[in-house]
Amino acid sequence: MLDTVRQIETPEGVSLRLHAAGATVRAHAWLIDFGLRAVAACLLLAVLGMLGAAGAGIGMLVLFAAYWIYGVVCEVWMDGQTVGKRVMNLRVVNADGTPVTLLPSVIRNLLRTVDGLPGIYGIGLVCCLIDPHSRRIGDIVAGTMVVHVLQRGALAQVPNEAPEPPSTPLRLEEQEALVAFAERGRNLHEARQRELGDLLEPLTGRMGNAGLRKLLAHANWLLGRT
Repeated sequence: MLDTVRQIETPEGVSLRLHAAGATVRAHAWLIDFGLRAVAACLLLAVLGMLGAAGAGIGMLVLFAAYWIYGVVCEVWMDGQTVGKRVMNLRVVNADGTPVTLLPSVIRNLLRTVDGLPGIYGIGLVCCLIDPHSRRIGDIVAGTMVVHVLQRGALAQVPNEAPEPPSTPLRLEEQEALVAFAERGRNLHEARQRELGDLLEPLTGRMGNAGLRKLLAHANWLLGRT
């Protein structure tokens, strides 16, 4: 299944594009996490087995924690990423693009029991294939989604300037054009940069180098710099 894009608009008028992760890449991340937990559990149980019945009891608690708590701890305190998701460049976020919090994480992980039926995530897989944003039941109920972590190469290419929001809301294509200009402006002659910047004087309220600095400030704000 092709990955889809969910576009949302923040109260500040900024359009965000969340690239939903499909079932295949999510399955790869799950297999990595499952393998890590299985290896860690086997090693620990081998050691605890030497303690007899007490060790077996402790081992059951460890297995419970590995299955139920691992996902919540990673998602809430590791920026929405388990080890598997980090390897596959995925992240769990709220449906509005904000970082996932404790309650939604707990809900989505508890509902793995339902998504796992009748075995090997049968219901979860079907739900991911049907839902337009590749969500399983746990994500739909919790109001979360798994998205691709996009590389922020553009952030490194845009010159530093104190971020400042545009004076008027910009459409998505206008935001993209502004960031593209900030990325590639240094490849243009200075006179050409100023010429293009002057065309946006209605937005910046400035001309020349002052207008260029204002455009860079807007681009840094759109990229989330602080």
